Amino acid sequence: MSNSFRALMGACAIGALATAASAETITVATVNNGDMIRMQGLMDEFNAQYPDIEVEWVTLEENVLRQRVTQDVAAKGGQFDVMTIGTYEVPIWGAQGWLVSLNDLPAEWDADDILPAIRGGLTVDGELYAAPFYGESSMVMYRKDLMDAAGMEMPDAPTWDDIAKAAEAMTDKDNEIYGICLRGKAGWGENMAFLTAMSNSFGARWFDENWTPQFDSEAWATTINTYMDLMNNYGPPGASTNGFNENLSLFQQGKCGMWIDATVAASFVTNPNDSTVAEHVGFALAPDNGLGKRGNWLWAWSLGIPAGTDAEDAAKKFVAWATSKEYTQLVASKEGWANVPPGTRTSLYENEEYQKVPFAEMTLNSINEADPNQPTVDPVPYTGVQFVAIPEFAGIGTQVGQEFSAALAGQQSVEQALENAQAITTDEMEAAGY
Repeated sequence: MSNSFRALMGACAIGALATAASAETITVATVNNGDMIRMQGLMDEFNAQYPDIEVEWVTLEENVLRQRVTQDVAAKGGQFDVMTIGTYEVPIWGAQGWLVSLNDLPAEWDADDILPAIRGGLTVDGELYAAPFYGESSMVMYRKDLMDAAGMEMPDAPTWDDIAKAAEAMTDKDNEIYGICLRGKAGWGENMAFLTAMSNSFGARWFDENWTPQFDSEAWATTINTYMDLMNNYGPPGASTNGFNENLSLFQQGKCGMWIDATVAASFVTNPNDSTVAEHVGFALAPDNGLGKRGNWLWAWSLGIPAGTDAEDAAKKFVAWATSKEYTQLVASKEGWANVPPGTRTSLYENEEYQKVPFAEMTLNSINEADPNQPTVDPVPYTGVQFVAIPEFAGIGTQVGQEFSAALAGQQSVEQALENAQAITTDEMEAAGY
């Protein structure tokens, strides 16, 4: 080996070491759902664009993620530089100064392209505090082949009576086919997201205009009894431990006639690589009762940057990349348009290729049906469709969710669960000074 060649190799090695040494590391906390896992598989594209930024991932189950990031951001712990957070946390944390404003993301990121309903939920006093990775409402996903076999047709805008009749017709427990799969796992963002949205369509509400809890109302009793009847008669065994991921797996295995859950699931239940029933899936709006409110929610999993991070610039570059139009194009080129993150940008729903996706229109219609400012039939002092946008709600909602999950598991009656929910909520709200 010549001296000049050794010198060249040495220089290259030193350059490589210098680049590695100068790389800035950011830690991203995220939820363990399919869209976020998919992004981790596309990081070569980010690394090529930003070789000086190294991304470390902390991927957690939904309830655990919420607990970890809440503890960290409140204590300014500095564990994470980017957090996956939702429409519930963003306005509360933004108002408390816990998040970095994203108003200065590059012009080409195009904040004006974000769907107004989604952008509004992530904005406080004109400051955007998180960038939506995907937006969602909820809708009915159902097996068209089972409906056809039963001689039935799912309306585009079903009632809860339609759902009950369809669930009964599709149930075949001997062959492990259950007419309906719904969330039963306790958590303010698990079973209580579904049950709160469902309760809106029954005329229920968490609080009246004086912040008095309403679990002793007839509307809540009807909501929970309807849910229990559906699950006990037509649901899968062990449903009290089933959340989004568990029901997704059941549906993909062909064990659910219907699943009412996040619109974002549509790409997974129609993906023939993962779903045994992909070619048979139909979509409908979440059910109503003729009271003017549907049982659907409004949510965005978004990327926020905690105040006090020592890697703010690098974090903003990652957030802008992961939530950009270019990222959508990247996913489409690798996975097809059906698998791009949905529900965030107007331009996506104007895209002729995306308009061919079978669930695109129903997703957009579902998002537009949700009104976080007027979520209930009767007036309420709070905003939020499937949650109450106050800091205390996460704790209260999880405790109440445990009561309803216990009732679903047969550990107590519906009446007892509602009585406990009323007592828990009353005590917690009084302690909080409401």
